[in-house]
Amino acid sequence: MMPPSAATLGRPAAPASTPAPSRARQMLMPLGALVGVMSISLGVAVGITLWVLVGLDGWTYYGTPLNVRGYSPAHPLLRPSGPVGQTLGVLGAALMLVPFVYMARKRLSRGKGAANLKRWLEVHIFCGIVGPVVVTFHTAFKFNGIVSAAYWSMVLVALSGFVGRYLYVRIPRTIRGVELSQGELDDRMTALLEDLQWTAGPGVLDAIERIDADIAARAPRWWQVGGQRALAGSIQAATAGLTLADDGVSARLTALLTERAGLQQRRHALTVTKRVFDLWHVFHLPLVWIMYAIVTLHVAVALYLGYVPFRW
Repeated sequence: MMPPSAATLGRPAAPASTPAPSRARQMLMPLGALVGVMSISLGVAVGITLWVLVGLDGWTYYGTPLNVRGYSPAHPLLRPSGPVGQTLGVLGAALMLVPFVYMARKRLSRGKGAANLKRWLEVHIFCGIVGPVVVTFHTAFKFNGIVSAAYWSMVLVALSGFVGRYLYVRIPRTIRGVELSQGELDDRMTALLEDLQWTAGPGVLDAIERIDADIAARAPRWWQVGGQRALAGSIQAATAGLTLADDGVSARLTALLTERAGLQQRRHALTVTKRVFDLWHVFHLPLVWIMYAIVTLHVAVALYLGYVPFRW
């Protein structure tokens, strides 16, 4: 069911100078969400890489053939059972356990809108990016035996995580990461429509109709949602004939229209986006469990053979 139109709201629009009401103004998660934590994670990963390759001369060590690598001065330090290699392995294993905490938190928080799932997801993303880098240096680039299955599962899990983040932010959620129901989406659209009327008066309804028609004509697919240039062009064209009080009102109008148009885009593609996200889970989760099973076996064998952590 679509939210009610402006004509059915039952009250006249206030002058443009009147502050807009703050009904249902809970912040929505923007399409650019989680980019910050991804940037930080990549920065930390690059820092670790430079430390190992340059600071510890790992570039020379990892480039040495395996049959003579034991003679390298860096071998006692960087080998998988060495001080640095083993520490990186323990750290990597710890980072890979974080998704368990995230999944448990998500299930425990189901139905509790106050739970800040976004923070947990940010930690999950950080561990999912930094963890594989740390584990790669723990392996000393020796991929053989059953452990290689765990390693490549981890790589696929990390790569698929980028796809998961892309889909995740395209499903309308609150800034805390709680997915909005259809009724909440309708309330949100109604509140935005009211705010727009209070900001620009009844003349804005024609602009909204033109923007909605443009979105419907383009019928964005799930991978096209978030085309800011196209939205900006539609909004600029639709509002060209509006007379506004000042630049402040114009900026607010543009912000409200952009939010509404973006939400309308996501509503158009919502069903398909959810279906693709469910299929992504079907691919992602089995790889996670395969990785954990083999890592557990690897740790158990290492302990059985006497490779006690931090005892070199």
